[in-house]
Amino acid sequence: MSEIATVGLDIAKNVFQLHGVDRSGKIVLRKALRRSQVPGFFSTLSPCLIGLEACATAHHWARTLMAFGHDVRLIPPAYVKPYLRRQKNDAADAAAICEAVTRPSMRFVPVKSPQQQSTLMLHGARDLLIGQRTALINALRGHFAELGIVAAQGARNTRQLIALIHDATSPGLPVTARVALQPLAAMLVEIEAQIAKLDKAILAAHRSDPVSMRLASIPGIGPIVASCLSASVPDPSLFHGSREFAAYLGLVPRQPSTGGKPRLGSISKMGNRHLRKLLVVGAHAALYSLKSGKTRTPLADWARSLLVKKPFKVVAIALANKIARIAWAVMARSTAYEPGNKGAAAPAV
Repeated sequence: MSEIATVGLDIAKNVFQLHGVDRSGKIVLRKALRRSQVPGFFSTLSPCLIGLEACATAHHWARTLMAFGHDVRLIPPAYVKPYLRRQKNDAADAAAICEAVTRPSMRFVPVKSPQQQSTLMLHGARDLLIGQRTALINALRGHFAELGIVAAQGARNTRQLIALIHDATSPGLPVTARVALQPLAAMLVEIEAQIAKLDKAILAAHRSDPVSMRLASIPGIGPIVASCLSASVPDPSLFHGSREFAAYLGLVPRQPSTGGKPRLGSISKMGNRHLRKLLVVGAHAALYSLKSGKTRTPLADWARSLLVKKPFKVVAIALANKIARIAWAVMARSTAYEPGNKGAAAPAV
């Protein structure tokens, strides 16, 4: 059998499918392995190029195979689909991955370390709890509104409703309703405590990461956004420039251009949805601060000049794009953000 040069590995929970070719592209391997057999097989295989889809457990397997000396690359699943022929099954998926990983123009997902994945777990858990908190708040407000009790919008104002639940003398709240709402109120209080605990853990991870600390000096980026950025982009050199990074995050206009006529629409919203959301929220907060006119920096002057011509939310998206590009420069060049510098970054000291 010819020496294997490239392997497409379709990972799963129990059965993994392999598709290998030699340097000429000839198929030399088609095999299915149980999960426990995968490390042993690749430990005896000569170093080669291995492609995997960037899906669940992909980073773990990438690190495992890299320890055996292989060149492992993770591919976004959407980029593998065009190479799939006719029917879809595990063997066809492995063959498509094997072909996609050799394409010169293919873009890959950087392999994350366990610490980076752990930091992102903090963000994922926090985002999940915030969603549950919002659902509980909406449920409480809806139930109280049915009884004619209305509180102002916002998570803080919900405390007034919780106080009514615990106040046995409060008028307008039947005993049966109080029994129904007490579990919801207790869950809401517990979730808020857990969110506060995760916030402290994220802050600790942020303070222990030099890259995250540098990112936090950029307007619109705090510890939460900075730590998420640092963990999500372990290798900024994979992007050719800051504009490509902003495009990766979906912060550039969609282009339905045709016939040589350029047409720009709303932002593409591609890439990391959670990271894009954090940057947009941070840009809104920064824009509220910058529009006051007290800050005199190139970025602030640019934002205020744009506010004269464009709606606030449009400018906020443009500012999020700008912040993402500055963040890439800070990460790629190992530099510190300098507000007075039009280049936005200067050598770290």
